Amino acid sequence: MKLTVYLAGQIHDSWRDEVKAKAQHKKLNVDFVGPQEMHDRSDSIGEDILGEQPGNVYRDDAASSMNNLRTQVLMNKSDLVIALFGEKYKQWNTAMDLSTALTMNKPTILIRPESLHHPLKELSNKSTVTVETIDQALQALGYIFE
Repeated sequence: MKLTVYLAGQIHDSWRDEVKAKAQHKKLNVDFVGPQEMHDRSDSIGEDILGEQPGNVYRDDAASSMNNLRTQVLMNKSDLVIALFGEKYKQWNTAMDLSTALTMNKPTILIRPESLHHPLKELSNKSTVTVETIDQALQALGYIFE
């Protein structure tokens, strides 16, 4: 059995690389997908496809439509969603992606540090599993293969 896992969360650091390397080390039969990780590409994709927009609001709206398309397609094809909330960055996209996964009835693993317990309590309560570390998330993922 092979699973496709959507990695939802911030794109400003290398947490996905850590997940992928540790999953490979554990020999988990998993393909990972996720949002566009190149920030400039994510911000410009609307104009790259639709042409120059008349202002920043329109530019953001056009990019958002393209990024939402990508997210919807890849999340639909995923068997499970792992969403990481860190403490360094604002997590609006992570919250939106996790909420989308929950609405789609996707199994979810929420990774959040103990310090974010209170602000994420509703999402944690709705998620299939909540953990505090990437290692715990991979242990939960690995349990599926036992």
